[in-house]
Amino acid sequence: MPTIAITGHMNLTAATARVVDAAIRDLLAAHAPQDLIGLSCLAAGADSIFAEAVLDHGGALEVILPAADYRARKVKSEHAKRFDRLLGQATAAHTMDHAESNRAAYETANATMLSRAEKLFAVWDGQAPADQGGTAAVVAAARERGIPVVVIWPEGAERRQG
Repeated sequence: MPTIAITGHMNLTAATARVVDAAIRDLLAAHAPQDLIGLSCLAAGADSIFAEAVLDHGGALEVILPAADYRARKVKSEHAKRFDRLLGQATAAHTMDHAESNRAAYETANATMLSRAEKLFAVWDGQAPADQGGTAAVVAAARERGIPVVVIWPEGAERRQG
């Protein structure tokens, strides 16, 4: 079974979210639904777009939650309904052994995803943040492990500012 993990930006514009969704669905079409497992932390943006596409394709969704407080502290009200729906549709949910959502919790969640992934989809503009975390760090870690990375950043894609 191909197991595909997702990493990517949360702050996609609405237009970018639509083209990223279409690109992910095109990529997933190459996989038989019964053979597909998608791994996601269900963050707003790329993670949730991927999770919905996996489920719509007929694949299995496994959720990796960084910490026990992730839902309460990190899921914003405008994303809560979607988060809860996707979590409810997951075949499995794994909460990392962290009480609080912080850098260590995110690093553990990302390492767990990569330890299970055969491929990584990265909704990424190619820019590394000043703190060296986030999407760029996950892409670098996947490449170091020899995991194939598919970068998804369609022409004209943009991130929301602020």
